[in-house]
Amino acid sequence: MSLNKRIIPGFAALLLFSSALQAASLDTVVIKSKALGSKPKAVVVVPDSYNQVKDYFPVLYLLHGWSGSFQDWPDHIDLRPLSDRYQMIIVCPDGGYAGWYLDSPIPKESQYETYLSQEVIRYIDKHYRTVADSEGRFICGLSMGGHGAVRMLAKHPELYAAAGSMSGVLALTATGKKYGIVQLIGPSEDYPERWAEYSCLNLVDTLAGLNKGLIVDCGIDDFTIDVNREMHKQLMELGIFHDYYERPGGHSWDYWTNALEYHIIYFDKFKKRQN
Repeated sequence: MSLNKRIIPGFAALLLFSSALQAASLDTVVIKSKALGSKPKAVVVVPDSYNQVKDYFPVLYLLHGWSGSFQDWPDHIDLRPLSDRYQMIIVCPDGGYAGWYLDSPIPKESQYETYLSQEVIRYIDKHYRTVADSEGRFICGLSMGGHGAVRMLAKHPELYAAAGSMSGVLALTATGKKYGIVQLIGPSEDYPERWAEYSCLNLVDTLAGLNKGLIVDCGIDDFTIDVNREMHKQLMELGIFHDYYERPGGHSWDYWTNALEYHIIYFDKFKKRQN
């Protein structure tokens, strides 16, 4: 065997080792919560360059849907290439089995709006080099998480630059009293004002006149398509800048994993326009 043939495998192994050192990393962290009285976990993905530079990075908060957990997105798609490609920290917090990213007036342990808007953001900004203001934060989610993302932007525009909804349940009445809503805010016949107040469809008027980004995306075979079309119509009437997409597909992970990069591209372009 020639000298070159002996050297090449070792050199290739060195390259692979070097590449691995520079790859994005995915960690699971515990973010303790006084609001929830528990210790939920979150997945945090940092890009390849995080340990090679001293830069501060934008953050995408990526929300799961009903019956899911912080592990849902990482279980269905490798988030590391997206973190690398767009040089963005991706955080997958836990929104509870049916927490709906709101502060419930009934079960006091279900205060996911406070948890996400205060405790999670505070933890991430403290432990990672983030762009720790609204220009560096984006929020996106599917189904229950789509509702949560738009609602968070509408209620806390000082925290986020833009939001994205995939197959979002954008009005709680679209659930037909299923999916844990009654347990959170009470029956609609007894508390109609709560069902209106907690629905992001009735909150987006707060975004009028603000320089915020919004992308709404839904499959044409999705059971939420009608309320997504209603959201698009309302945003148009309010003159709120947004992108709206309908594509083939239903309420499925195939749709959401395909849609995710389109949302990140939107956020990346929005960030560059701000700069």
